[in-house]
Amino acid sequence: MDSFLDQVEACVPALRRYARALTRNLDLADDLVQDCLERAISRRGLFRPSGPVRAWLFTILLNLYRNSLRTARHQPSTVDFDSIAEPSTPAPQPGHLALAEMARAIDTLPLEQKEALLLVALEGLPYAEAAAILKIPQGTLMSRLGRARAALRLATGTPAEPHLRTVK
Repeated sequence: MDSFLDQVEACVPALRRYARALTRNLDLADDLVQDCLERAISRRGLFRPSGPVRAWLFTILLNLYRNSLRTARHQPSTVDFDSIAEPSTPAPQPGHLALAEMARAIDTLPLEQKEALLLVALEGLPYAEAAAILKIPQGTLMSRLGRARAALRLATGTPAEPHLRTVK
């Protein structure tokens, strides 16, 4: 296998994580990653090795996701019957509830804040790389992250970290 395909293969777990966090649906996420990989491999001639393959793949994935959102706006929404919880289902443990609360709070963020937060917090990308993927200046990325984190603290009732509080 050549170097390009090796690099693409190494990125698949991160692409799946990011797609799952964006879509919150395993099937949609897998379809999104598959579409991303198909597009990347079929257009590998367009890749210019001036930057990492990972950033190029995340850009493709993000563009495909945004396109799917635009398409979905023009289609009626459906509810999967299997996703509806039974009324008699007991509440899950507290850790699961906190995680579910955070996931719901992330879903309420504006798309640009959600995309930035997931690239940095979930994927651990450096600010410069995340900003390049989103095609925004690094300062804009940091502003979006700050607003996203503040909105999450407000939505979940979590206080700011002690080193971020202002002292009077």
